[in-house]
Amino acid sequence: MELELEALNLPSDNERPIVIAGPCSAETEEQVMNTARQLRSKGCHMFRAGVWKPRTKPGGFEGCGEKALPWLKQVKDETGMLVATEVAKPEHVELCLKYGIDILWVGARTTANPFAMQDLADSLKGVDIPVLVKNPVNPDLELWIGAMERINQAGVKRMAAIHRGFSSYDKKIYRNLPMWQIPMELHRRIPNLPIICDPSHIGGRRELIAPLCQQAMDLGFDGLIVESHCCPDDAWSDARQQVTPDVLDYILSLLVVRDETVTTEGISQLRRQIDDLDNQLMELISKRMRVCREIGQYKKEHNMTVFQANRYNEILEKRGAQASLCGIDPECAAHVFELIHQESVRQQMEIINQ
Repeated sequence: MELELEALNLPSDNERPIVIAGPCSAETEEQVMNTARQLRSKGCHMFRAGVWKPRTKPGGFEGCGEKALPWLKQVKDETGMLVATEVAKPEHVELCLKYGIDILWVGARTTANPFAMQDLADSLKGVDIPVLVKNPVNPDLELWIGAMERINQAGVKRMAAIHRGFSSYDKKIYRNLPMWQIPMELHRRIPNLPIICDPSHIGGRRELIAPLCQQAMDLGFDGLIVESHCCPDDAWSDARQQVTPDVLDYILSLLVVRDETVTTEGISQLRRQIDDLDNQLMELISKRMRVCREIGQYKKEHNMTVFQANRYNEILEKRGAQASLCGIDPECAAHVFELIHQESVRQQMEIINQ
């Protein structure tokens, strides 16, 4: 299914990047207004703040709820900025419309729940408001697209996706792994859907925000949604990933925004070389699979198991070391050979079961 989309019709539509900024949570009226005034003085057009905060475990600050919505309305009335907040239930939508909230976003936990998404979609029927949908916590592109389809089928045509990274069990440099290939595939499938990067939730630390913003621009993202707080170290939630309006302004001033419309004629010859090399790679992989099938036949004749753990570990270790010597990330090489090994096992299983 294709999404029926219209322009977001936001103040920054003709700029790149679109920037939405504000604190993780609306904590107090003073904190909200202080942050908003500073951001507006830096030229920000859209203010974000969480009113309802889904926490991983009970006991944390879960937002001020409806009490905070008049503060956002005051931001809008005083500064002229559009205001945005997260919704997770139909009653959130109803209250946001009551207080004149301009932009809604759906969080990662809600996106992962089709029942919750359908409830939100039903509450948005007949409403003309921009809705931004974050990726689900797990790297499931179909679930992400399905969540947006539900909202779109309700008649909402001003939509965008927010890439906030994906949860991981292992400790990594990032709070949520970027896995850039997933939003890139989303863009390939739905090219007219704006994609906004959330570097705050991807990085989880303020020192990672600048490089993540630049990566998003280099990959052609349309905008950024960044957590900015007047006193980040005193924030009631996600203090480590928030920056002051001054720091955000500095980060944005250093961004290199590359032209998406420049002709590719100058790199056509290099792309032809890439195509030739890809063809050679496919031929080599095909030859490798032919040998793997012969090995499968040998294993069948000698009653050997298809999977040989020692051999598999040897391949990964050797190819990882070779990758380092060639200036390639060993993890990238490991992933490539994991996929090749999976296909080798599949083909050998076919031989064994004939």
